[in-house]
Amino acid sequence: MRILITNDDGYKAKGIKCLVNIMRKFGDLTIVAPKSAQSGMSMAVTMGYKPIAVRHLKDDPAEDWWYLDGTPASCVKFGLDNILYPERPDLVVCGINHGSNAATAACYSGTLGAASEGAINGIPAIGVSLDEFSNDADFSAIETMLPGILKRLLGSISHRFGVYYNINFPMLPASEIKGVKIGRMGIVHWENEYRTYGKEFLESRGHEPSPADIEYIKAVLPGEECYVMAGDMMENYGNGPDADHILMENGYVAITPLNLDNTDEGELKRLCDIIW
Repeated sequence: MRILITNDDGYKAKGIKCLVNIMRKFGDLTIVAPKSAQSGMSMAVTMGYKPIAVRHLKDDPAEDWWYLDGTPASCVKFGLDNILYPERPDLVVCGINHGSNAATAACYSGTLGAASEGAINGIPAIGVSLDEFSNDADFSAIETMLPGILKRLLGSISHRFGVYYNINFPMLPASEIKGVKIGRMGIVHWENEYRTYGKEFLESRGHEPSPADIEYIKAVLPGEECYVMAGDMMENYGNGPDADHILMENGYVAITPLNLDNTDEGELKRLCDIIW
């Protein structure tokens, strides 16, 4: 099996290294990951005539590593068009993301944007995330459970156009995870999303500024103010017990089948019946 791997946390992230270790037993790997973190990019692509730096890091018949200075979806495009072409991968796997991509977070996720790029090219695609944002997150539960989950999922994966899969692990030891459940995308929203960037707030969230953050602050122009996006997730009315974020809260790994087709079938029918 030929497998294309990417992420949105960058090629140096612990999560993608863990994913590569897991996926080695499933086939030959091509890894094309962003040069730097690209979280929240959804399906955004680096387009137009903007130069995009690419570097070939490791060339091995069974494991080929690259980075691209662009979005996760761009990494998948480059892998398909410039590295693997005219052959195609049998599977696209994205992650392991540092942080949950359950519920409405899926709409913003660069991890799932990359999986969507696989799906739009007719390739089975899976995104994998852990509900832990730390750079040094503990992926041992995923190392224990993901191989078995993938074997079952790949054995019955849909080849219907537009389908891709969102797998989210709670931040629990494998011994405390209750099992795996299939769910639907939960509906949540965020409030108080932009906070003034400052030491006190960052420390309250346990965040350590990166060197790039510090350099950015130094370059702020007179009259500019700095904010950070760090909102509070709020539950929307109407989520059932099978909502993926609720399954995770209850100690389960949640697998959510998603689809590229955003058409609201109920609204489509209503408009056709009422207007035309």
